[in-house]
Amino acid sequence: MDDVLVCAPNNQYLEQTLNMVVEALEAKGFELQPEKMQRTSPWKYLGLKITETSITPTPVTINNNPKTLEEVQQICGTLKYLRSWLGLTTEDVAPIANLVKGEGGPASPRSLTEEARQSLKKIQELISTRQAHRYQPSLPFKLVILGKVPRFHGLIFQWDKEQKEPLIIIEWVFLPLQPPKTITQPQELMAKIIMKGRARLRTLAGCDFACIYLPVTTDTLDHLLQNNINLQFALDSYSGQISNHYPKHDMFNLPFSFIPREIQSRKPLDAITVFTDASGKSKKSVITWKNPKTQKWESDIEVIQGSPQVAELAAVVRAFERFKEPFNLVTDSAYVAGVTVRAEHALLKEISNKKIYDLLSKLIYLVSHREHPYFVMHVRSHTNLPGFIAEGNRRADVLAMPAEIVLSADLPKLPQVFEQAKLSHAMYHQNIPALIRMFHLSRTQAKAIVATCPNCQKLQLPSLGMGVNPRGINSGEVWQMDVTHFPEFGRLKYVHVSIDTFSGAMYASAHAGEKAKDVEKHLVQAFAVLGIPEEIKTDNGPAYTSQEFKNFRQQWGFRHVTGIPHSPTGQGIVERAHQTLKRMLLQQSGTTKLNSPVLRLSKALFTINFLNGTFEDPNPPIYRHFQNTRRQKTAGKSRSPDPGPRDSKNPRTVQTCNLGTWVCQCIYPSRTEMDPRQVGKTLCHFLKVKEVKTASWKRRRKKNPDFAPSCKPPTADLYVNPLS
Repeated sequence: MDDVLVCAPNNQYLEQTLNMVVEALEAKGFELQPEKMQRTSPWKYLGLKITETSITPTPVTINNNPKTLEEVQQICGTLKYLRSWLGLTTEDVAPIANLVKGEGGPASPRSLTEEARQSLKKIQELISTRQAHRYQPSLPFKLVILGKVPRFHGLIFQWDKEQKEPLIIIEWVFLPLQPPKTITQPQELMAKIIMKGRARLRTLAGCDFACIYLPVTTDTLDHLLQNNINLQFALDSYSGQISNHYPKHDMFNLPFSFIPREIQSRKPLDAITVFTDASGKSKKSVITWKNPKTQKWESDIEVIQGSPQVAELAAVVRAFERFKEPFNLVTDSAYVAGVTVRAEHALLKEISNKKIYDLLSKLIYLVSHREHPYFVMHVRSHTNLPGFIAEGNRRADVLAMPAEIVLSADLPKLPQVFEQAKLSHAMYHQNIPALIRMFHLSRTQAKAIVATCPNCQKLQLPSLGMGVNPRGINSGEVWQMDVTHFPEFGRLKYVHVSIDTFSGAMYASAHAGEKAKDVEKHLVQAFAVLGIPEEIKTDNGPAYTSQEFKNFRQQWGFRHVTGIPHSPTGQGIVERAHQTLKRMLLQQSGTTKLNSPVLRLSKALFTINFLNGTFEDPNPPIYRHFQNTRRQKTAGKSRSPDPGPRDSKNPRTVQTCNLGTWVCQCIYPSRTEMDPRQVGKTLCHFLKVKEVKTASWKRRRKKNPDFAPSCKPPTADLYVNPLS
């Protein structure tokens, strides 16, 4: 067991508490030796020497000449324990802590640098001169933040004006040697010290500070309290005073600095504007600007190895090196913009990537030592907006591109293909797969075009997938048909929609009602475009179940089936088609809102049928419809015996095709290449999926719970169907 320290406000309480502690320990079987109880000053407790007024560490021997990593590690452990009692700053400890870095085991060699020797000498002096004090119950606690920007540390203290030495040091507050974030602003460090100090005082005394001293001017303090969220969180529920007038004491006359006035402007400046960009493909790092004297565009281009973020960070560093006067910095990299905004007087964490560390160090130095203001702005690339900012960003983009895709050296322009894709999307609002197929763009470029379209941003949904409903295995085999309402069409708000379940080709027409005559008119128009299907599936609405529609079906020679009443899931494909059609009408409303419903429907259908595709099949639906290309892909061949007589010497080839909720297994002789659906030459075993249970088994089980307890529900219906 470690030492037990018993404290009380007076001797009477102390004796009572001590007796209770001794009785409790002895009751649990502990043996206490009376001669080891320390009842008089000084008390030794956990490496500390406690007197009536002060607290000092017990004499510590520090190895002045460590030879191995293990010895350096022991020194660092000792210093970490002494920091909060002696006020060992980060500058004092860092030269020794840096010796721990590097590879090797505990016996790997280490030697002190000259800077580390000076730090050890200073630490030994502080061990012999500094001490902490025991608190005075009648005095309030205070917190002061000391140190140079950005290496701050705090001190918990009391102030006794009646004493010759009014400063009563309670404990020092330090942050970790390595900050958790790559770049940490001074305001964040100050807020962390306040939070850590308040939490520590609650642990020690169960109260809060009466006053907190901050190294900021009055104007800066007012600005931070209003705008800095970190400081607002740190001072949450704090009812004490906040001051920037430090008490007069030699301890507070140590070198420390106020947080300097922020050079960065929060508003755009009336000055030169510099644009930066970089490319991972060309490795170019670009800065470009318009010379205010000549009104000509100038640029500075270098080749930087690394990621695009590294190249753009290098461009920003060159911009700060070149432009000492006020300027506006415009970049399309959110990472670089965020780093630059937080770089002023920031604390940089040591990172393994030396190139990034050097660039960040240089950026922090340049920004922190500027005399003139600057403004940082982040913009989105490929916006095609008018104005000076968009033009400068486009020029920087072109300068960063590989040389082979820049069309004109005299006046850089974006590739015409990209411009054509933007114009096409503004006209038709096709989806990402369609842009990729039509203009041979990358997925990133196509996404950028769709993401910057104001109509598509609020209506954008994932590309239409394949769906899960039973569908035909050829175009014109199974259609689904339904009616949806689109109020913008006014009197013609009843939009009849038919879709081929194999190809996804769609036809829609606007009508004044949803009666049988409207359905017949819609189907005649659809037949003229997509052909006559073998089967049409609808719901059981009155128009579809009427005698008039039955006569129409017999006249045109197609089968008609209906789904389960009040169950829209059976019509999932056409229901999704409703959503797709309405979304396309709304996306195109900016250019077609004044047109008639027929023209609006025609344009939307053209985009859906002839332009849009999916990532699974980039071809448009109309191509799949008339080319009759199969959507289902056959699985890989497997060698499996025929369900008939076994013949190990002549195994059969089994191919499986998904047909909606059915699975088709086609069996052929070995070494025979044959279409799984070749008529008259194969036998197909249709196996229903295992999850489907027959209705008859359910009814018998429901009527008689004891029916066939050991019998499992049927999992497959097997029959042989010659496709002839």
